[in-house]
Amino acid sequence: MEKVQVLLEALPYIEKFSGCTFVVKYGGAAMEEEELKKEFAKDVVLLKYVGINPVIVHGGGPRIERMLTKLSIPTRFVDGLRVTDAETLEVVEMVLSGSINKEIVQAIHNAGGQAIGLSGKDGRLITAEKVKGKDIGFVGEVTEVNGKIIRDMAEDGYIPVIAPVAAGADGCTYNVNADTAAGHVAKALRAEKLILLTDVPGVLDASLKPISTLDMEQARKLAASDAVRGGMIPKINCCLDALEGGVRKAHIIDGRVAHALLLEVFTDLGIGTQISGE
Repeated sequence: MEKVQVLLEALPYIEKFSGCTFVVKYGGAAMEEEELKKEFAKDVVLLKYVGINPVIVHGGGPRIERMLTKLSIPTRFVDGLRVTDAETLEVVEMVLSGSINKEIVQAIHNAGGQAIGLSGKDGRLITAEKVKGKDIGFVGEVTEVNGKIIRDMAEDGYIPVIAPVAAGADGCTYNVNADTAAGHVAKALRAEKLILLTDVPGVLDASLKPISTLDMEQARKLAASDAVRGGMIPKINCCLDALEGGVRKAHIIDGRVAHALLLEVFTDLGIGTQISGE
């Protein structure tokens, strides 16, 4: 009976979002814990089943870190971005475009869906250029996203799973921050929602209480204040950039919560922070 009630409460949202595109940045604990990985795949398949087009852009920092350590390759970060020399880039591409990407695809297949895994280099899906002003190697800023490839896959019934490794006009390969890549993909698709899965309950205020909703002006002020620090600042800025580019709403949610995706999308209160561009 409880499941029936939950479904009835979700019906208005299912009808509202049918035919819409949700771009989901998948990372953090949701990618590390086996049970959360299975639940995420089920949730994505359900979204597709009810007529929503989910597009997954994934990270993989912890797995990359473990592989670099295993290979005795030192790593360091500048302003939250991994310094990526040629040796590091080889590992990044192997882990992101190889093992992680295909594991996510397989998990979606196991959950009853159809997925296609690709990197930003495939079909020049994501084009990037070297980050300016920082000497951090092959780290890229997105210059263009070929949204047609993604739309064609979605129309054919597939769930695109994208690794944030991009092609450069200079012939080089670039490592792109997954949040940034997801934001650009969302803009290119004029997505209804950009959803960032994180390891925190959402955006927190000065007293460390989660903030349920923000408009763009409130989000800008918060990002510029002392209340928000560290890795949350670029996430908020990523959301703001996507909203300015035509995405209707952005969400920062706790991927450590089972079914976080569905709870945020199909309930009145949600479980994270929603930033609205309206």
